[in-house]
Amino acid sequence: MLKLENFDIKLNTDFIGRNFIYFEEIDSTNTYLLDKSNGIDISGTVVLAEFQNKGRGRLDRTWTSDTGQNLTFSILFVKNQTLFQNLNFLNFAAALAVASSIDNLYQLKTELKWPNDILISRKKTCGILVETITSKGIIERVVVGIGINVNQNYFKGEYNYPPTSIRIELGKEVERERLLAEVLNNFEHYINKLKSDKHQIINDWKMKCKMIGEKISIRQKDKVKFGIFDDIDENGFLLLKTKTGIEKITAGDLTIQ
Repeated sequence: MLKLENFDIKLNTDFIGRNFIYFEEIDSTNTYLLDKSNGIDISGTVVLAEFQNKGRGRLDRTWTSDTGQNLTFSILFVKNQTLFQNLNFLNFAAALAVASSIDNLYQLKTELKWPNDILISRKKTCGILVETITSKGIIERVVVGIGINVNQNYFKGEYNYPPTSIRIELGKEVERERLLAEVLNNFEHYINKLKSDKHQIINDWKMKCKMIGEKISIRQKDKVKFGIFDDIDENGFLLLKTKTGIEKITAGDLTIQ
């Protein structure tokens, strides 16, 4: 189980993770924080579970993770309309926080896959799910869910993108507490950066995305679009270059051709 004292001593944030809730098992950390009836209303609250029996990924997919091997947690944001107007930037900030933490701690070369995955050796090691609660068209709560494959050394089942873990790529087990603190420290850094220069977040993200310029396909429900990954626009949307021109993609699953 997570050694909270080891995590706490390495946490260097003003608000993210200062209210920390730990579960051995829960249905979904995102679901828990989205539910206002739980009475949690503090921005930066982190809920971590050793096991989620109804963990979710994007597009209603299931997120599976072995008990006590990885990091599956969610972060709550409330009463911050400036942040809520830039949800793509929040997503990118989370991805950059995870990628830079893995780079710095383990000297592994990460890359980012649009819109919200972190890859090592072109295999998925982290996914991010941003969800919101709205009332009368106004966002009230935003939850950023992060799942990092840390020490799991075997993945069963079929995946749209092959999975890996830090342990597999590094060749040894790593300390989850140190990684969690580093991710939260970096996430707060990038959130602060959003206030002063949000477009630098896009530039930083593009520097970590090696797929720009490659032939890709984008699956959107029952449709598949093909083209060149041309760029990311100023709002974080993917620009797909097709035979007919440039098309803005706001959501979808990306695969390299």
